[in-house]
Amino acid sequence: MHAADQTESALTEETLDPDDWDGTSELAHQVIEDAIAYLRDVRDRPAWQDMPDDIRAAYTEPLPHGPTPLRNVYRQVSEQLMPYPMGNVHPRFWSWYMGSSNFTGALGDFLAAILGSNLGGGNHAAAAMDQQVVEWCKQMLGFPASASGTLESGGSMANIVGLTVARNVMAGIDVREEGMAALPRPLRFYGSEQLHSCHRKAVEALGLGNRALRRIPTDPALRMDIDALRQAIRHDRINGFKPACIIATAGTVNSGAIDDLDAIADLAAEEGLWLHVDGCIGALIAIAPINRGLVAGIERADSIALDPHKLLHAPFEVGCALVRDSGAHHGAFAVTPEYLESTPRGLASAVWLHEYGMQTTRGFRALKVWMALKQHGIEKFGRLIDQNIAQALYLTTLIETEPELELAAPNSINIVCFRYRPVPWTGDLKALNTEIMLRLQEAGTAVLSDTTIHGEHCLRVAITNHRTRRDDLDLLVREVLRLGAIILAE
Repeated sequence: MHAADQTESALTEETLDPDDWDGTSELAHQVIEDAIAYLRDVRDRPAWQDMPDDIRAAYTEPLPHGPTPLRNVYRQVSEQLMPYPMGNVHPRFWSWYMGSSNFTGALGDFLAAILGSNLGGGNHAAAAMDQQVVEWCKQMLGFPASASGTLESGGSMANIVGLTVARNVMAGIDVREEGMAALPRPLRFYGSEQLHSCHRKAVEALGLGNRALRRIPTDPALRMDIDALRQAIRHDRINGFKPACIIATAGTVNSGAIDDLDAIADLAAEEGLWLHVDGCIGALIAIAPINRGLVAGIERADSIALDPHKLLHAPFEVGCALVRDSGAHHGAFAVTPEYLESTPRGLASAVWLHEYGMQTTRGFRALKVWMALKQHGIEKFGRLIDQNIAQALYLTTLIETEPELELAAPNSINIVCFRYRPVPWTGDLKALNTEIMLRLQEAGTAVLSDTTIHGEHCLRVAITNHRTRRDDLDLLVREVLRLGAIILAE
C-alpha cells in the first residue's frame, strides 16, 4: 500500500458497532421474541430432524468478503440453523447425558458475550462472580472453604485438572521442572472398567500412557470391585510401580452406576493414594433431598470434577474442578510471566484465575450458572434431580411389565439401559434395536443413544431433562414396541 493510500485508510476508521442502533434494537427484540417462542413451543417440534440437502449445501458457501445486512444474516440463522439442532432442549431428548439448558442461563450467556470479559483473572466483577460460583460448587458437595477450584469447558477438562494435580503431588519429584523421564518409578492410576474415555485421554496427555491407567473389574451393580482394586494396588507395588491415584466414578456414563465412595476413600487413605472423583454425571446428586445418600463420601475426595451443564442445566459449556489442597492446585499450573505480574491497585491487583488451569484465555462461564441459581434456588435443582431419578424408575417399571422388553443393566440413578427382545426370535438383536433407535430419531419422536455393556448391546435413555414428563416415557415404550413389531414384519 502506498503512503497516500495508508493515510486515506487512517482517515476512514471503521468499527463493528452498528450504523443503525435503532434498527439493531428492533431486530434484537425480534430475536428475543423468537427465542422465547422457540422454547415455549419446543414440545411441538421434532426431537431431532436431519438437514435436507439444500440446507446442508448452505454450509458449503465460500468465505464472505463483503457485508450482508444483519436482518438477512438472522434470516439465514432462523431458517438454516434453528430447525436442525442436536435437540437436547427437547423433552424427549435422552441421548448420552446432556442437560437441557434453561432460558435464564441463555440470557446470562448473552450478557457475558456483551461484556466480552476474559476471565484469565483480574480485579473486576466477572472474575469475582467466577470465584463465587466455584464457592457455591464447594458448598453443594460439602468441600471445605479452604479448597480451591476452577470453572472449565466441561468434564473432560475438569478431570484433567484434578488428575494433573494428582500426578504432580504423587510423583515424588518436581514434574513441572524435571519432566516425566525423571520419575523413579512409573505411576499407576486406577479406575473402573466403566470409566469415561476422557481419563484415557488425560493419562496420555499427562505423559503417563494408557497402560498406566489400570481398569478394575466391576461388581454386578457395575461398581468398581473394591477387592480387585486392592489386589491391583498391591500387585503394582510388588512389581516396581508407584500406585498414585484412584479415580472413583459418581455416575458411570453407561449405566449411572456410582462406586462405593466411602469404601474407596477408606482404601485410598489406607494406601496413601490420591482420590479423584469423576462426578460429572452424578456429583450434584449431593443436592437432591431424596437421593443425596447415593453419593455419600464424595466430600472426602482430594479432587472432584462436576458439570453444571448437566444437572444444573446451564447452557453448554461449563464444568468445574475442585481440589482440596489449594496450594497443590495452584502449584500445578501457576506461571507468572512479566506481562502478567500483579499490581498493588488497579485491574491486575486480584487473583489470576488462569493460574489454576491450562487456559490463559477463559470465557465468562459463571454468569449463566449464577443467574439460574439465583432465580430458582438450589433446592429446586435438587428436586429436579430427584424428579429425573423417579422418572427413570418409572421407565424401569414400564420395561419390566412388557414381555418384549428387558433391562440390560441395573438402574441406579437416571439412566435406563434396555433392549427390545421379542420371543421367540433368534435374529440380530443389535441390528434390530439400532433400527428402532434410528426410526425414533428420524420420526422426531425421541432421541436415544445406544451402548454395549459387558458385550451386550442395548438402548440407553439418560433422563437429564427438566422438561421430561412421565407421559413422554409412556410414549417411548409404546413406540419402541410398535416399531419393533413393524421391523419384524418387514
